[in-house]
Amino acid sequence: MEADLAAVFFLVYLYFYLLEKDKQERAAAARKYWVHPLTDQRLRNGQFHVLYGELRNYPDKFFKYFRMSIASFDELLSIVKTGLCRAQSLMRVSISPEERLCVTLRFLATGQSFASLYFQFLIGRSTISNIVRETCQIIWTELQRIVMPPPNENAWHTIAEDFYKHTNFPNCLGALDGKHIRVTMPFKSGSKYFNYKKYFSVVLLASVDANYCFTIIDVGSYGSTGDASAFRHSALGRRLSEGSLGIPLPRPLPGTTAPSLPYVFVGDEAFGLTENIMRPYPGSQRAIEKRVFNYRLSRARRMVECAFGILSNKWRVFHTSIQLEPQFVDIIIKACCVLHNFVRLRDGYHFQDTLTDDIPDIDWAPVRGPTGGMRVRDQFANYFMSPDGAIPWQLNRI
Repeated sequence: MEADLAAVFFLVYLYFYLLEKDKQERAAAARKYWVHPLTDQRLRNGQFHVLYGELRNYPDKFFKYFRMSIASFDELLSIVKTGLCRAQSLMRVSISPEERLCVTLRFLATGQSFASLYFQFLIGRSTISNIVRETCQIIWTELQRIVMPPPNENAWHTIAEDFYKHTNFPNCLGALDGKHIRVTMPFKSGSKYFNYKKYFSVVLLASVDANYCFTIIDVGSYGSTGDASAFRHSALGRRLSEGSLGIPLPRPLPGTTAPSLPYVFVGDEAFGLTENIMRPYPGSQRAIEKRVFNYRLSRARRMVECAFGILSNKWRVFHTSIQLEPQFVDIIIKACCVLHNFVRLRDGYHFQDTLTDDIPDIDWAPVRGPTGGMRVRDQFANYFMSPDGAIPWQLNRI
């Protein structure tokens, strides 16, 4: 009996001994190197250390690589450098702010996976993930106050004047639209990110001025949300309904003395018609004044379509499904939007970049509007047919 008990204890001891030994061997195999020999070559062979200095000698190549000019890059670096600095360690050399910014811009410009960027920059995949997340957050925090500050009454007046100058649509404060940003299926997400086009996405809702710059954005609505619902729950929608956006008081349209019409945003059929949001007349219209209104509205709305085209063609991370969790994607979207404004205001844009847009539209059921919005829309339609509001070519475009 005692011999049998001793044998049992011996077998139990042997089992746990072998289990612990296997665990140690697995840990040793998983951590074969303190620094992988390939990663250890970063300072000699990493793309930043090999290519960055050379690219600065060729401005056109630098622009293609980083999607911005050398002057814009240097200005951006000076803005975010403090937040990107890391203390030096006795164990290893810290990654410089310049290299952190280069890695992040290259990810946004190409949409390559972190594993692919590892073989270019020789920085660990998890380290690249942390760098991109932190840098995008700093870019959004620092640039938002510079290139996307909350508009005040004077800013709204300037936006409205630019819209009338470029699109002949008076009293216009912005063009509204929403886009699906494709993402991989989030873990335990259910169907909330699953949109009607049968893929997973988050929603980017934006208002754009007449210079293709984003004035207000809202990011993070689920893919199953439509424009109208996303707009109602966005900061812009709530503040507009509360009257806290600082919108100027109504004024007569150019060339007239009465009546005073409110300032408006222009959108597609998915947005609810209100006194401050104009959308096209529905269906196939026979009335000429309604067809002219729809044409004039589309000229103003094209600003937001072109802005999204510029955004997606410059920052090609939007060309494919982003393989990150939605919260990380939200940070990336915000960073790209302020970078869009930053580069647009400093380097301009190429017209061909506005012709294609790889970010999917949100196509949602039309929302019925109140009679107040219908009255304002009819007054705009009548103005566009009047001698004061008509443009010479409008009847040839309907």
